[in-house]
Amino acid sequence: MPIGQTLLPEFDQEMGNTRKLLELVPDGKFDYVPHEKSMKLGRLASHVAELPSWAKHTLDTEVLKLDVGQQPFSANNRQQLLDAFDKNVKEARAAIAAASDEDLGKTWTLKFGEDTILSMPRTAVLRSVVMNHIIHHRAQLGVYLRLNNVEFPGMYGPSADEMQFWKAKGA
Repeated sequence: MPIGQTLLPEFDQEMGNTRKLLELVPDGKFDYVPHEKSMKLGRLASHVAELPSWAKHTLDTEVLKLDVGQQPFSANNRQQLLDAFDKNVKEARAAIAAASDEDLGKTWTLKFGEDTILSMPRTAVLRSVVMNHIIHHRAQLGVYLRLNNVEFPGMYGPSADEMQFWKAKGA
């Protein structure tokens, strides 16, 4: 089985879980920030929505060079988050599905200006810089939602909110 095909079930599961949280981002709270060193809720959610696009960048280029002053995606509301996320996931999934093992074995490099941040096989980039990175920020987003009293579903089992349902059923 090609490597890309082995990545897709995990990609699909993680993107589905991620969309569940993005669906719950409250429109009126994009400026919420839990700590002075933290990103605003809208910026964090926008970053999560944008991250799947890194899979396509990884497979379409051998070097991604970020420069000072480049502006990241910034949604103004939940629908913009979902639209961007859905588009990015669709394009990423297609790129992963079409990638050959040879493509996935090639080295990909991320630079900031002239400095190399990382350089590793594309498969490793898809797992760490794309999927694990999304999972990391998705967890942060879950904390932001919890601090705003937003109930949300579990990702790998029931959340505390869903446990109330099971307790009420006597399970």
